Amino acid sequence: MECVRLRMKDIDFEMNCVIIRSGKGDKDRETVFPESPKNDLRQHLENVRELYESDRAQNVAEAYLPGALARKYPHASKEWAWQWLLPSKTLS
Repeated sequence: MECVRLRMKDIDFEMNCVIIRSGKGDKDRETVFPESPKNDLRQHLENVRELYESDRAQNVAEAYLPGALARKYPHASKEWAWQWLLPSKTLS
């Protein structure tokens, strides 16, 4: 589930790290992002970005944010950084 919950902002290519939010014990942690999957992930992100741009053009690109975050950052659900790293094939 930790992988499924990753958002764009949780991957840092320059620092080679991944931030796991609300993981085991409901704690955030940082872990190493290995070099080997970087190119594949970058290609995946390009594909996801195209999907995101298409959805934004149709005014449907909006990621779920928990209540407190949605109130604190009312437009964040439409920003690229808050989108899911592994989006669903269908809209929810």
